[in-house]
Amino acid sequence: MLNHVMVGTNDIERAKRFYDAVLGTLGAGEAVRNTSGSGHQRLFYRHDGSTFGVTQPINGEPASCANGATIGFKCTSAEQLKAFHDTAVAHGGVSIEDPPGPRGDSHAAMHLAYVRDPDGNKLCALYRPS
Repeated sequence: MLNHVMVGTNDIERAKRFYDAVLGTLGAGEAVRNTSGSGHQRLFYRHDGSTFGVTQPINGEPASCANGATIGFKCTSAEQLKAFHDTAVAHGGVSIEDPPGPRGDSHAAMHLAYVRDPDGNKLCALYRPS
């Protein structure tokens, strides 16, 4: 259903360092840099048919995160989920909510990890064992 997700940043170089590292844990390559018609810098990460973008706000206002919004990234293993979380924290993100790991009572429980990126956007890494 979704084609892409884009978040704003107040520091495009800081965002690039953060997302190159964090999304690299999921297999995404380095960002493709783009300059919009208005001259604003944007980064595009493409992987597995999805696109994640980071942009300087085109309206010239400061970037801000949405209260209540979460962007979820699918992981292929509990180890990849932990790497996503730990890489995010090592690159300026902040771990939030419960520590990374399983949620629920069964052995097939979903694994979750939540972080905020350096601009305050809430990211979730999610792994569902089969």
